[in-house]
Amino acid sequence: MTMTTLTAAPLSLLLERLFAEAEATTSTALDDISEEEQMRLLQSKTDYRDLYGRLKDLWLPVSKETGTLLYMLARNSNARNIVEYGTSFGISALHLAAALRDNGGGRLITCEFEPSKAARARQHFNLGGVSDLIEIREGDALETLRQDLPDAIDLVLLDGAKSLYPEILDLLEPHLRKGALIVADNADYYPLYLEKVRSPENGYLSTPFNEDVELSVWLG
Repeated sequence: MTMTTLTAAPLSLLLERLFAEAEATTSTALDDISEEEQMRLLQSKTDYRDLYGRLKDLWLPVSKETGTLLYMLARNSNARNIVEYGTSFGISALHLAAALRDNGGGRLITCEFEPSKAARARQHFNLGGVSDLIEIREGDALETLRQDLPDAIDLVLLDGAKSLYPEILDLLEPHLRKGALIVADNADYYPLYLEKVRSPENGYLSTPFNEDVELSVWLG
């Protein structure tokens, strides 16, 4: 059987452990916030930090299926330059870095504004043997992604504050190669992003994929 970086040790065993830990982790951080207020925070361009600050101990990972999808998309497109918005504890980045390794190398730029999450993600990247492929940029992605980007980005994962998806994509758009893939997790929480990528005049072809992913391609 052909093994890949994703399905072989140490990464496969690490991901199995991390997914289990993520599923077992609970928090009471939102117990005193109504669902309406949570939705307001999710859609706010200024107050989202309060929400994600409360959730700093939660993993908020992509699903196992989405993780596998990310690996497959990156492999099939022979991606060499990937940008991720929203590192959290690094589960999605591990899938993407595995694809880069199996593609022969490359660079994953991933962004996280919560220092404690960035620190844990670094540990996981070291344990998975892919830290040499990953650059973590700590801080506000609207600032950290304004410079030193690849000339041709092959794949983008949006999995941070949903209200900033359009602005983050605007920053990356001049660097997208034609045919670049954009995967947006839980994009349905911010309809304005869906309007952007589902309007052909904006240069994208887009479709919902599974229950929680919007998959788009940059046509230029």
